[in-house]
Amino acid sequence: MSRRQPSPILRPAQAKYLASLRPFRDALVAEMEKYAHEHDIPIALPDLGRLLEALAASRPGGRILEIGSAIGYGTLRLARGAREGQVVTIERDPARIAIARQYLETGGVMARVELLEGEALEVLRGVRGPFDLVYIDGDKRDYRRCLDLTLPLLAIGGYVVVDNLLWHGSIADPKLLTEGDTDAREIERFNPYFMIHPQLSTVLLPLGDGVGLGVKKKMTIREMGGPF
Repeated sequence: MSRRQPSPILRPAQAKYLASLRPFRDALVAEMEKYAHEHDIPIALPDLGRLLEALAASRPGGRILEIGSAIGYGTLRLARGAREGQVVTIERDPARIAIARQYLETGGVMARVELLEGEALEVLRGVRGPFDLVYIDGDKRDYRRCLDLTLPLLAIGGYVVVDNLLWHGSIADPKLLTEGDTDAREIERFNPYFMIHPQLSTVLLPLGDGVGLGVKKKMTIREMGGPF
């Protein structure tokens, strides 16, 4: 199912009303959204883009980690929010990294962005924290391991944001599920793990394609020198 079809989560009237409230998006953001749509590249939906920018703005000089750069749409929103901060972002597709670099340079934020190429689970082992915000939007099969690997890098009080947790509405409504969709199965398993995670205070927002938002409330066993 296309991410650009009418929302399977909201009623049409609600979706139309909320869309009418969105402020004007500048030419660069609009161009990136158009490019992603034309080339079928998954990026954050506009409302999530605004949420990322708002959360990053609460830590204007902080460090942010993004998993799944794609063409740099989320990266740009995060870097704009954290006006003096740094964004470290991971992407496995070199072609997308090249496009992201161009967009980020056009946006004037490339000097504060570090683009890392490779598989997230491998690259993460060499990344050093602390970070004030972690945004996970990569391979759905890796969501749980990405959360496990990034939480020790997240500062107490830091945010973790996870996209696509309602997966086009199919997690709650099996009639919307595409046969053989293994990503949906992985997200279905991930959601309870995220919601009851002992190190996080969490909420699943019916925003965009379903957004998990958590705040780290205590250290992980790994940070304390475990396992015990």
